[in-house]
Amino acid sequence: MKKEKCTAIVVAAGQGTRMGTQTQKQFLDLGEGKPVLYYCLNCFQKSPLIDEIILVTSQNGIQFCQKEIVEKHHLDKVTKVIPGGKERRDSVCQGLKQCTDADYVLIHDGARPFVTEKILQRVVEAVRVYKACAAGVPAKDTVKLLDQDGFVRETPDRNQTWLVQTPQAFAYSLICEAHTFLDQHPTESVTDDAVAVERSGLAKVKMVLGDYSNLKITTPEDLETAKGFFRIL
Repeated sequence: MKKEKCTAIVVAAGQGTRMGTQTQKQFLDLGEGKPVLYYCLNCFQKSPLIDEIILVTSQNGIQFCQKEIVEKHHLDKVTKVIPGGKERRDSVCQGLKQCTDADYVLIHDGARPFVTEKILQRVVEAVRVYKACAAGVPAKDTVKLLDQDGFVRETPDRNQTWLVQTPQAFAYSLICEAHTFLDQHPTESVTDDAVAVERSGLAKVKMVLGDYSNLKITTPEDLETAKGFFRIL
């Protein structure tokens, strides 16, 4: 029986304007002289579950990624380093086009350095059963939904409220079809690939336990928190 192929698409094309630095957030030093982006790539590299990595970055970041991350650290599962698009969804679609014979794809934010093998195991196990899943963690705080004027419209049951992370994993044909649906039915607020599947109605997305340390680095405060995690993990 043919082994099912799992491809990781790592999206690292964002400019990171909220970080307030000239250097893109995924290229900032997290620790040991290595950039933020290196750490998630290294996790996928070491995982026996992942067969191939496609790295999507900015046009002006391709050379840095290829020379200073992929080649320097011998990340030979990274088969392609390609330019992304204007929006995150455009970058994901570029990555999907570069997949070769993939049965499943794991889509991950390059600004989440603390993904672990345990998370990958849970995600891969779930996607083989449900065809669409996303890592996340239960919300610790009560969440409020607001109306357009900033007043509380609804308070969801906290027991049913999760904070979504990446990786998010999908059967390859399913996620391609979901993005095709969005091309034909444009909509706002497509903030992740789970939303693409939800809007298409092609499948239900199963939530899988991630980790509270699997944070996304977006602001200077996030970077300082991540450096703290790095020292203790």
